[in-house]
Amino acid sequence: MASLRPVWSKPAALRAVRATLVVPGMFALTDRVIGDLQMATFAAFGGFATLVLASFTGSRIHKLVAHTLLGVVGSVLLIIGTAVTSNTALTVVVTVPVVFCVLFGGIAGPNAASGATAALLAYVLPAASPGTLSMIPSRLEGWWLATGAGTLAVLALAPRAESDRLRLAASDTAAALAVALDAALSGKDPKPEVDAAFEAKHQLVLLFSSTPFRPTGLARADQALDDLVESLEWSSLLVVDLGRERTGVGDASEVNKELIGLSADALRHITDLLRGDRGQFDLTRFDKPLEEGAAEVASLGSDGPCTARDVHLKFHARMIASVVRMALIQAQMACGIVERTEPSRLTSGLRTGANRTMGHASLRSAWTLNSIRGAVALAAAVATADLVHVQHGFWVVLGTLSVLRTNAASTGSTALRAIAGTAAGFFIGGGLILAIGSDTSALWIALPIAVFVASYTPGTAPFAVGQAAFTVTISVLYNILVPVGWKVGVVRIEDVAIGAAVSAVVGILFWPRGAGAIVASDLADSFHVGGTYLVQATSWAVGSRSTLPDAGARTAAAALRLDDAVRGLTNEQGSKQVPKEFVWRLIGATLRLRLTSQSLASLSPPDVSDDPARHSLVGEAVLLAEQCDGIARQLRTTPDGSTQEAIPPFGDDPAPVRPEAGYLLWVREHLDHLGERFADLVEPVDAVAARKSVPWWR
Repeated sequence: MASLRPVWSKPAALRAVRATLVVPGMFALTDRVIGDLQMATFAAFGGFATLVLASFTGSRIHKLVAHTLLGVVGSVLLIIGTAVTSNTALTVVVTVPVVFCVLFGGIAGPNAASGATAALLAYVLPAASPGTLSMIPSRLEGWWLATGAGTLAVLALAPRAESDRLRLAASDTAAALAVALDAALSGKDPKPEVDAAFEAKHQLVLLFSSTPFRPTGLARADQALDDLVESLEWSSLLVVDLGRERTGVGDASEVNKELIGLSADALRHITDLLRGDRGQFDLTRFDKPLEEGAAEVASLGSDGPCTARDVHLKFHARMIASVVRMALIQAQMACGIVERTEPSRLTSGLRTGANRTMGHASLRSAWTLNSIRGAVALAAAVATADLVHVQHGFWVVLGTLSVLRTNAASTGSTALRAIAGTAAGFFIGGGLILAIGSDTSALWIALPIAVFVASYTPGTAPFAVGQAAFTVTISVLYNILVPVGWKVGVVRIEDVAIGAAVSAVVGILFWPRGAGAIVASDLADSFHVGGTYLVQATSWAVGSRSTLPDAGARTAAAALRLDDAVRGLTNEQGSKQVPKEFVWRLIGATLRLRLTSQSLASLSPPDVSDDPARHSLVGEAVLLAEQCDGIARQLRTTPDGSTQEAIPPFGDDPAPVRPEAGYLLWVREHLDHLGERFADLVEPVDAVAARKSVPWWR
C-alpha cells in the first residue's frame, strides 16, 4: 500500500489549500446564501477547473493574464455549450471544432496547454447537461465568481514560478562554465571545473525536461529563455571538449585566448542578468577578435606549421565565443533589456504563432493528432450519452476527458485506472453518505476535506487515487445539491465506464502507437534532414558547392515537431514510455548535427580547389549523413540514397586524403567533433526502435 501514498509537494499543498478555501466557500455562497442551483454547480466546477485542472506558470502578471483569458474563453465555451445542448446532432457537430481548437491552442505555450482541460470543462458541463438559454446568466455568474476568487487565491498563495527556477539553473550553469574557461586559461588542468560545469548543465536540462511542457511561451522573452537553455547546453559540450587539453590553453594564440576570456566574461554577465543585475555588456567587444580569428582560420597552414592541437584550440575558441555571444543576446532578450528589432511586439507574437501553427499543420504533429483524437472522442461521448439515454450524461464526457489526459498507447491502462478509481471513490463516498444519512451539516464538514485530498493528489499519488478522491468530492457536492444518496454513485460508475470505453476506442483509432511512435518518426526526420544539411554545409565550406545550403529551414521545422512530440511523450502516463535518458541523448545528437552544419554554412571559404583533401571531407560528411539515414531507417522507413540530393558532382571518386594542416583541417574538426559521438547512439536508437514497435495492447 506504500505505493498509494502521496509524496510531499509544496506546490501541491498550496494548490490544495487554495482549492479548499475557494471551492467550498463559493459553493456555500451560491447554494446557501444566493440559493441558485445553476450558479452553485458552475461555481463549484469553475473553482475546480481554475485551481486544480489549470496550473499556470510565470510571474504573477503572467498568471493574472492566463487566468483572465481562462475566464473569458471559459465564458464563451459555456455559452456555446448551453446553446447547443438541446439538439444532439448540433452538439456533436459543434463539439468537434470547438474541442480541436481548444486542444490545438496548446501550441502557444505551457499556460495555454495547461488551461485547455480547464476550459473544456466549461464547455463539457453545459453541453452534456440539460439546460436552456435562460440559464446562461446564472451559469456565467457562477463561473465568474469561481475564476475571480480562484485567481485571487493563486496570486496570494503562489509557489516560485518554474521560469524563475529555470533562470536560476541557467545562471548557475553560466557561472560554472565561466569558471571552467578561467581554469583553462590559467594553464592548469581544468578537469574539476569542467566536471562541475557539466553537472550544472545536467541539472539545467533535467529541470527543463522534467515538466510536460517547457516553461516558456510565445512571448519574445519566453522564446529567448528557451533558446538560452539550448545555447548553454551546446556551450557546455564545447567546453567539455576543450577540457580534454589537460594542460589548459595557455599556449593558444593571443586572439584565441582573448576569445576564451571574453566568453568567460560574457558568461559571468549572463549569470548576473539572470539573477537580476541589469548591467551592460558591449557586444562589439567580440567583433574584432572574431574577425581576427576568422582570418587565422582562412590562413591556417599558409603562414607556417599548423598542428592538430592548434586547430583544436582555434575551433573551440571560435565556436565557444560564437555560441556564448548568441547566449548573451538571448539572456538580454529574456530579461527585457534589448531593443526590439521586430516592428512591434504584437507583430512578432503573431509571426511566431503563425510559424508554429504552420509547423504543426500536419498529421505528423503530436499536437494535431492529439487534438483530433480529443475532439472526436468528446463528440462521440456526447452522442453516446444522449443516444443511450444515460442519466447525468456529463459523467460520460467527464470520464472521456479524464482518460484523454494521456495518449492512446496508455488509454487501456488509464481507462482501467479511471474506472477502478471511480469505483473506489464511490465505495468510500457511498459509505460516507450512508453513514451521514440526511445530515447536511456532516456533508458540509466532509466537503472541504474531500476537496483538499482531491486537489493534492494530482501528480503526487497514482492516477486511481486522484480519480477516487475527485469522485468522493463530486458525490458530496451532488448530495448537498440534490440529496439522492447512494444511487448517484452507481449511476456515475456506469456512465464513466461508458465514457472510458468511448475514449479508448477513439484513441486507438486516431493514435494507435501513442507519442512513442511520433517521437521516433520525428527523430528520424531530424536525422535525415540534418544529414542532408551537413553534406550541403560541408560542400559549401570546402568550395565544392556554389550556393548556400538550403536545408537549414527544414532542419528547424523538424526540430520544432520533435520538441513538441517529446513534450507529449513526457506527459504520457502509460507503461510504454521510451526511457527519457535515451530520448534526450538522441535529441542532443540532432542538436549537434544541426548546429555543426550551421557553423560550416556560416563560413566564407578560401580557395582550396587545388587541395585533394576537400573531396575527402565531403565524402566523410556523406558517410556521416548515411549513418544519419541508417538511424532514420531504423526509427522509420526512409528512402535509400536520400542524401544524394546534397552531393555535388565530383566526376571520378577521388582517393581518400586526410588533411594534415590548414583550413581544411579546421573543417575536419567539425566532422570529427560530430562523428565521434555516433557510437553513443547505438543503444538509444535500438531502444526507441524497439519501443515504437510494441503493439498498443501489450
